[in-house]
Amino acid sequence: MTTRARVRAAVDVETRERLLRAAEDLFAERGYTNVTVRDICHAARANVAAVNYHFGGKLGLYRQVLQTAIDAVRATTEAGREAGIGHPPEEKLRRYIAVFLRRVLSADHQTVHRLIQRELDDPTEALDVLVEQGVRPRVEYLASLVADITGGKPTDQLTLRCVGGILSQTLVYVRRNPIAERLGFTFSGTPKQIDDAARHIAEFSVAGIHAVSGRG
Repeated sequence: MTTRARVRAAVDVETRERLLRAAEDLFAERGYTNVTVRDICHAARANVAAVNYHFGGKLGLYRQVLQTAIDAVRATTEAGREAGIGHPPEEKLRRYIAVFLRRVLSADHQTVHRLIQRELDDPTEALDVLVEQGVRPRVEYLASLVADITGGKPTDQLTLRCVGGILSQTLVYVRRNPIAERLGFTFSGTPKQIDDAARHIAEFSVAGIHAVSGRG
């Protein structure tokens, strides 16, 4: 490769990275629909043709940005799974929730969470990838834990309703809720608060699972 070719390749890589960073911020802030290619290129200090050159268009760029968020979701699920290895299902659940809350509430995860929330609020063609690669593995893992507790199957409707209940409890910690704050519910996300919240959700969920499955 000639010197000129090496310089050109380096410039291409730098431009591509700037586009990804700018697009991530803008998509997280406004969602896919309300961001234009011109907006992204202006923020990235790139030519308006750069998005098509590097990603084949706005949707291709968005898919690449969202894939980063999906990979983060999968990494969290895997970390939660690994934290529970060798423990009974009730403790696996508590450890998973603790890992989940710590990661989701970290400063590094805020853009990821906003990107996913934007996609859920205004779905695009990339939603299926988010569901299959990001959400389904998480639900399947939690369903396996619930099934271990109830003696049922991961695909049973009772199992899936219990999984929905577990995930719903985490939302009050993940999403800032000004109404809850005004009513006295405060959560700043300190390590102790996260552990306490994970323990509460797990204990509350396990008690509920036993009750609705007739084994309480």
